[in-house]
Formats: sequence, C-alpha cells, structure tokens
Amino acid sequence: MEIVNPVIVALALLAPAQDPFVARDHYTKQEVMIPMRDGVKLYTAIYSPKNTDATYPILLQRTPYGSGPYGPTIRNSIGPSREFAKDGFIIVYQDVRGRYMSEGAHVYCVPHRPDKRTPQDVDESSDAYDTIDWLVKNVPSNNGRVGIWGVSQPGFYASHALIDAHPALKAVSPQAPVTDRWLGDDDHRNGAFTLAQRFSFMSSFGAQRPEPTPRSAPGFRMPSGTNLYDFFLKMGPLANSHQYMKDNLYWAETFQHPNYDSYWKARGVAQWLREVKPAVLVVGGWFDAEDLYGALHTFGAIDRQSPDTERYLVMGPWSHGQWGGDSGEKLGSVEFGSKTGEYFRDLQWRFFQHYLKGSDVEPLPKVTVFNTGANRWRTLEAWPPKEAAYQALYFCPDSTMRFTAPPAAANSYESDPANPVPYMDPIGSSVNRTFMVADQRFAEKRKDVLTFTSGLLDKPLTVAGTVVADLWVSTTGTDSDWIVKVIDVFPDDAEGAMAGYQMLVRSEVMRGRYRESFELPEPFVPEKPTHMSFPMQDILHTFLPGHQLMVQVQSSWFPLIDRNPQKFVNIYTARAEDFQKTTQRIFQGGTTASRIDLPVLPE
Repeated sequence: MEIVNPVIVALALLAPAQDPFVARDHYTKQEVMIPMRDGVKLYTAIYSPKNTDATYPILLQRTPYGSGPYGPTIRNSIGPSREFAKDGFIIVYQDVRGRYMSEGAHVYCVPHRPDKRTPQDVDESSDAYDTIDWLVKNVPSNNGRVGIWGVSQPGFYASHALIDAHPALKAVSPQAPVTDRWLGDDDHRNGAFTLAQRFSFMSSFGAQRPEPTPRSAPGFRMPSGTNLYDFFLKMGPLANSHQYMKDNLYWAETFQHPNYDSYWKARGVAQWLREVKPAVLVVGGWFDAEDLYGALHTFGAIDRQSPDTERYLVMGPWSHGQWGGDSGEKLGSVEFGSKTGEYFRDLQWRFFQHYLKGSDVEPLPKVTVFNTGANRWRTLEAWPPKEAAYQALYFCPDSTMRFTAPPAAANSYESDPANPVPYMDPIGSSVNRTFMVADQRFAEKRKDVLTFTSGLLDKPLTVAGTVVADLWVSTTGTDSDWIVKVIDVFPDDAEGAMAGYQMLVRSEVMRGRYRESFELPEPFVPEKPTHMSFPMQDILHTFLPGHQLMVQVQSSWFPLIDRNPQKFVNIYTARAEDFQKTTQRIFQGGTTASRIDLPVLPE
C-alpha cells in the first residue's frame, strides 16, 4: 500500500466545499511569468472577474504545491472559500521559485535576508514584494489593495510577506504557518525527529526538479501490506533510511544538523515579525500534528514584537488544514457540537472584506478560540488569557495525581527500543491525522507507560494556555526521550464510542539530551535524579464533572518520533548495536516532585 502523499491530502483538505457557483462562468484566467529583481521569473495564474465595471482587491497565495491546473483550464473553486469568488476578488496563485512551473532553485524554508544590498539578495519577502508590485501595476481593475493567505508551507510564505511588506499589502492570514522546523513544526519536536511524517513528505517534496514541470514528483511507495510501525522498525537506525532517499534535496541536510544550530535558527520566521504593517489573522488547529507550534508562536511573536499591528488569532478543534473546507463537526470519534469550520470561514471572509474592501462588517475579536471539552467558542482580549493562574498537579506513587505533593517516592519502567510504544492503535500505512485526539487505553495497558490519574472531578476544570511538564527523572542509559500526554478520561456511562474513552488532549516529547540547551546537548549521568521542564504547547480544554484528568509518561512514540538509542550518540548516524534497554525512573514528592503545571481559568 502506498504512503499517502501529504501534499495531495493538504490540497484536498484545503479545497473549498462544492457550490452551484461555477468559477469559469464568472472568471477569466491569465498565466504570466512575473520577473523578480534577480531576473528569475515565477509562474503566476491570475483569475479576474469577467465584470470589469468595478474594481477588486487582489488575494494572493504563494505555494510550493502547484498552482494548477496549468493551461486554459479554470479551477472549479478559487480563493480561500467559495464566498470570495462569489463576492468578487482577483484571485492569484503563484508557484514559488524552483517549484512546478517557476524558474530558479528551491530552498526549503528560505532564510530571511535582512540586509539586501544587490538585486541578487533575494528571499521570500522580496519575492512577495516584487510579485505584489507587478500585480498592482499590471492587473486591470484592481483596487490597489492586496491580501495573502496560505496554510502550512503557503502559510510560511504568507508570514514572510509580512516582513518589509509592500505598501499595497493590507491583510495577511498565515494559517498553520511553518515557523520553526526544529523546535516544533513539521520536522522535529524539541529536537526529536518526526520520522513517519517527514519520510512520507520528503520523499516527494525533496525530489530533484531539473526543469519546470506541471507535475509533482512521486513519493516513496511502501511495500504492500506493511504498516508504518513494522516498516520503520525493520528499517532499523535512521542511517538506513538513505537507501530510500537517494538524491533527495533535503533529507541529507536534516541529518547534517542534529542540533539547533545556525542552519535551523536562520530558518525561524518569528524573529523577523517586527513592525508589521498589514493586518494579520493567524489561524491554527488545536489538534494539528504538523504546525500547531507555528500558529501559536507566529501570533505570540507579533503580539510581543509588533504591538501596534492589528492582529487576530483563531484556534479551532481541527487537524492540519481541516478548517479550509471541512464542516469541522468532529475529528475521529470526538464530536464538537457545531460546524466549527463554517464558523471560521465566516470570520476569514469578514477579515478580508474589512481590510481589502473597506466593508462595514462587524470587526473580529482579537482572539477567537474553541474550548474543547465544553464545545463552545470563546472570545478573549489576549492569548493566553491573563486571568489563567498556574496550579501544580503532582504525580503520586499510587498512580494518582493530586494538587498537593506526596512523600518522596519513585516509579520505574523498562524502555526497550526494539519494542517501542506505538503512537496510536491500530497503525496504518500513513500517519492518521486523528491521533491527536485518539483513545489512549491501548497505551495504559503497556508496562513501559506510567499512568497517573486524578479522582473524579466534581466541578469543571478549564485549562487555558501552555501546559508545562516538570519532571524529575533518571535513566540507566546516557540519553532518553520523555513523552508526556495529557488525557481527558470520559466516564464509563458516556454516550456511544466515548464511554470510558481516554481522549488525548495534548502531548509532547522532549529529547532528554536537550533538557538544558538545544544548541549544546549533554548526556545523562546514569541513575542520577535529573530535573527537566518543558512546555507542551497551549490548550483550551474543559475537563467536565465526572471526568478524570490523566497523564501518561513514556520514552518512545513510534514511528511518529524516531527511536532514541538511549545512548548518547549522534542518532542520525547511530548503529544497531547502539540501541539499548534502559530502566527509566520518575520521582515523586520531596525535593524531586514530578508534576504538570496547568494554567487554570476561574469558573
């Protein structure tokens, strides 16, 4: 069975719902090659309303995933959602340099160049500027106002357009924007490599493209009847992956930079989001397994570094890109009680209407966030909410959790890289986008997973903001991963599939060697109690009365995350003999009290 091409999945998720409105009846299409300042020309498809009696704003998407269909064929649906085409916008799609039909060489997440002295000093900020400049000067019937939107990699390009923005750029919506591929987006989580997702994506995205082409490169084809867990376990150490990635543009680059060095830091977008002039609508999904980090940290960076920017945040109960065309009523077995996708698309339409057409629509709240658990939208003045106060929930030796620390004790488990904990059950031939809310009862049964559970809640507990894992641990090895999962346990008498369901609410991995520094990893001293604290990214979730709050701790999460040999070696070049069993210990109470810190909202 073939691994699903994530580009195709993303495009399918982002495609607006079908509507009787047919774009070709109302729009004309023009294909042009827009010159950049260094002479490279970028393929651009321009869809203009046939009615030329009015002027229209331009809405642009810059993408590495193809702006097709190429040639005279007009897309069935254009724009972020069907409302835009029906209402009248000039919709523009552009292949970024080095991708599909554009000239030039592609660089994955181009580093920003703040000091541009010659026409050859180009980046995605300058390409966006030059594109907008050409469009407003050459496209008939435009009103001089431009907006940009994009999800995932196109979100990365939307964020870069904010840097030294063209004066005509008035509104930008980076949605699930790739922001830092080492700290938390796509490739890594705190330095741990997201093996299964990257293997599938890179096999196609990193393929050589010697000349412009309207077709994507084929991805790796998994042997028929093989699931991800078995395939990657049989593959062995990461070094064995190169046989499948020959001539890949980006696979080897990743392996050459195991730590958070200048290669990764230069590709971080948030550092440049200062003095932002356009209005910004940042969008993300609470259950986005790829770029949740990007949405939260893009908004946070603008909020801190550019306080005069008109900025908005929308976070909904979605997987990656689900808000683009899905109703958003459920994810996996978890239902949200309303059409959250449609609710968002109305907010998106209002945002661009206001800033590109000057329409007298109701302004957006600064923060619009969906409260999972309670299944309702909330509007706030800030994110995280200022009224949230941290409470420590301590792990206890009897596998319970309490708001008071227990006497000193410890629990232990054996971690075996030859038998890693699966990230979900069952595992198929591609990463299941529902795993971020998946039932965790399968993991509770394993001896290499420690489980701590609160008592039954007698009143709602609403957690809003960054959950922090604060652990005291030891290992008999010299390196280890630590995965912490926050879980909402439904009562046994809940309806249908949710009876006894252990809903994953938030999860995170910390590669232990980076506990003190992402730049300078260091080994564990075997069996020495060691403190480590790390953020688990934000949530807005209400644990309802009759539910329980559960935390699971484990040292593998396979094959979502690559296996740690549990020996302090370069994991990208590790050999099979480097992988070893270890005994992992979690300390409780006294001066080594492990806990999670919850930002709790008052009821």
